Amino acid sequence: MTGFNDQVIKEFRQYKGKLGGMFEGRELILLTTVGAKSGERRTNPLGYLEIDGATVVVASNMGAPKNPGWYHDIRRDHRVTVETGTETYEAIAAVPPVQERAALFAKVVAAEPGFAEYQAKTSRELPVVILHRIDDRVRGMGDFVVEVHEWLRGELETLRTGIDDVVAGRTDSLSMGKTLRAHCVSFCEALTKHHTGEDMGAFPMLAQRFPALAPTLTKLGEDHVVVATLQKRIRDLVEGYVHGESDPVRLRDDFDALASTLEAHFAAEEEAIVTALNVMVPSNG
Repeated sequence: MTGFNDQVIKEFRQYKGKLGGMFEGRELILLTTVGAKSGERRTNPLGYLEIDGATVVVASNMGAPKNPGWYHDIRRDHRVTVETGTETYEAIAAVPPVQERAALFAKVVAAEPGFAEYQAKTSRELPVVILHRIDDRVRGMGDFVVEVHEWLRGELETLRTGIDDVVAGRTDSLSMGKTLRAHCVSFCEALTKHHTGEDMGAFPMLAQRFPALAPTLTKLGEDHVVVATLQKRIRDLVEGYVHGESDPVRLRDDFDALASTLEAHFAAEEEAIVTALNVMVPSNG
């Protein structure tokens, strides 16, 4: 099969996606994935459909008992390359949830009845995969997440400046303590709301549609627990400082630990989920 695929790939590229013989008149793409086991890039010619403006492929494997190798690949790494014959672009492969998959497969069968025959040959449910083109011009929810992070970074800097002033004795302790408390409460509430939204909404949605992200999302969720613990410690120290019970130097040291942890978390989150969110969820902004 490798030799046959190689020949099809060669002709596809040579004739800009227009093939003869058994593929004449069929809509094909070349899908390049990263091998789940090998880690090497591998390319497969696949039939595809354009449904409701989306590029859709089916892991039919012609009705064989097992899913094709490329499907296992995208469950480990959702980043793929698509060649149409006239252009090449990067995309991410999404697995729709059950109800959406059923409706989408019905549209697939309506357009290409042969997929119903493949489904009838096997007991496994044929996976349907949406290939979301990555387009930097598209503004989505991922960009909104980055904006939230930038605001939170700014609030962190404001808090740090206030704590530095307290440690250096540049301001009235009681007055600064109350200001710090107000800023701290506002920041912690905003951060908690942001993380709760991700834990309850964005992360489960992304894990379902992009299985390759699941381990990373689990780690990011664990980071939220660590951050919540640090937040509580900071709030307790600020409250204690207002009542003259906390050492401002200790407050600064604990705050630095929170800031460092958050910055690493924000960076990891932006690298992992921004692109996926952008292609999936439009921004209202």
